[in-house]
Amino acid sequence: MSAFFEVMIERNFSSAHQLRGYKGKCENLHGHNYKIEIFARGRELNNIGLLIDFGDLKAAADEIVKYLDHRNLNELPPFDEELNPSAENLARYFLEYVNSRIGDDRVSVHKVRCYETPTSVATYQLD
Repeated sequence: MSAFFEVMIERNFSSAHQLRGYKGKCENLHGHNYKIEIFARGRELNNIGLLIDFGDLKAAADEIVKYLDHRNLNELPPFDEELNPSAENLARYFLEYVNSRIGDDRVSVHKVRCYETPTSVATYQLD
């Protein structure tokens, strides 16, 4: 069993979307109050005993939240054409973006949970 440290932050935003190709009511424009949980992990702490500064992790996540909040996801790249704005694709989008901003040899985002509702959640996770 390998040991590692893990930290998590939570972010919230509201957006509208419609799922292309879906046969049902979710093909119509509707909105969600999303909750995003972002998990970073690593095996070593820095010289002051932190895996990552929560402020740095929050700042990277807030860049995406600012971009998506109170918008129609279907009008924003990459969800306008490349990706359907599903909870699964949002989770992957957050993971890849935040990793590009904070990831290094010591720490990386390995899991993101995207809650469309308090009882409906999608997870994207790296091995």
